[in-house]
Amino acid sequence: MRHTAVCVYEHTQDYTIDHFGFLEDGTFKQRYLVADKHWKQPDGPILFYTGNEGDITWFCNNTGFMWEIAEEFGAMLVFAEHRYYGESLPFGQDSYSDSKHLNYLTSEQALADFAVLIQNLKNTIPRAVHSPVIAIGGSYGGMLAAWFRMKYPNVVLGALAASAPIWQFPDMVPCGDFYKIVTQDFARSGHNCDANIRKSMETSGLQWLSEEFSLCAPLKSVMDIAIFKNWLQETWVNLAMVDYPYEANFLQPLPPWPIQVVCKYLGFDPTVSDYQLLHGVSQAAKVYYNYTGSSSCLNISQTATGSLGLLGWFYQACTEMVMPMCTDGVQDMFEPEEWNFQAFSDECNAMFGVRPRADWAGIVYGGKDIIAHSNIIFSNGGLDPWSAGGVTYNITDSLISIMIPDGAHHLDLRYSNDNDPPSVREARALEVKYFREWINHAPKTPRTAPTP
Repeated sequence: MRHTAVCVYEHTQDYTIDHFGFLEDGTFKQRYLVADKHWKQPDGPILFYTGNEGDITWFCNNTGFMWEIAEEFGAMLVFAEHRYYGESLPFGQDSYSDSKHLNYLTSEQALADFAVLIQNLKNTIPRAVHSPVIAIGGSYGGMLAAWFRMKYPNVVLGALAASAPIWQFPDMVPCGDFYKIVTQDFARSGHNCDANIRKSMETSGLQWLSEEFSLCAPLKSVMDIAIFKNWLQETWVNLAMVDYPYEANFLQPLPPWPIQVVCKYLGFDPTVSDYQLLHGVSQAAKVYYNYTGSSSCLNISQTATGSLGLLGWFYQACTEMVMPMCTDGVQDMFEPEEWNFQAFSDECNAMFGVRPRADWAGIVYGGKDIIAHSNIIFSNGGLDPWSAGGVTYNITDSLISIMIPDGAHHLDLRYSNDNDPPSVREARALEVKYFREWINHAPKTPRTAPTP
């Protein structure tokens, strides 16, 4: 079953570049998309997608859950683009020119954009003044959805935070859990699959590797080998994220259950030769990068769709989104690497001229102390490595965890499919149930001012 959503109205709105200071009084045009075909007036609900680190049209067309429930709820759909991504560039072509121009790329500024956008929509769309708003997002967008409800409960009634690693910050979860889950995904998908990936990290032969993997640019140095290994590691991580039960084209065009397909090339016994093993690894990598057969060579400088704004995300990781990761080569299939905050900080300083604030996200968003909040659903897939930093248990009766054992990265936000596992069907039904409860119990704002 294939679907293509069309966001029928594209708008821009002038917004303040700096919501929290008064010296920088410039504005920029933020893009947002609206679909109101099923909206019931007056006061039908608004399902509001909190945009991620990329082009909003891409997220719009990959969030089928919202499109499928719009008619049932009589809802207007709004997809808001995150500042500095897609076409929402505060300083136009200069937005990424230096750290001075990048200074306003923060989650706090983005949330304020969203809050102002909703207020403007209610002020300008007739009969939307009292429409309840539910925030929805996946991955970083899911983090934003949860934080939006926490920071602006006067603006959003509730939030669905899908695959949202709001605890993947220093001293909140073990830094190695992310890569353990990646490894478990491969271990369960084929005989010796994880063991052979671990063994393949001992690579050699620059020319042979370049030819075997059909690389666009040949490997020429020890540094190139390091880049190559990081590229392979990110490939396995991305496969774990998008291990969907049907053909999909989220990060790359892929077959159903792509890790199972990959592992068919990696089922060797321990006596396998290095060359035979690396041939299997090259075939496995080509499942991810060349499933359609349309690529003449593999580019190790890119691992995902160009719709993602990787440079912007690197900057965010180098400022407030500090997410420790580490590997030990024993409980995971990767070369051992400790989390070294100082080395990470030095790398950020060299790249952007800024240093990260390791504890800031925990301070500004509460870390694990979020019991005072309400009306947030945290959904996580058992196959998704980002669940390591997610909320995977109920905190209160209104801070709900929904686990999807057979689900990869925000599978519940994607269009329904005949091959969906029962666990994701049940998850979506639960999410709809909570949405309805929130809307039915929403406070009724008076339509007119009370008489003195």
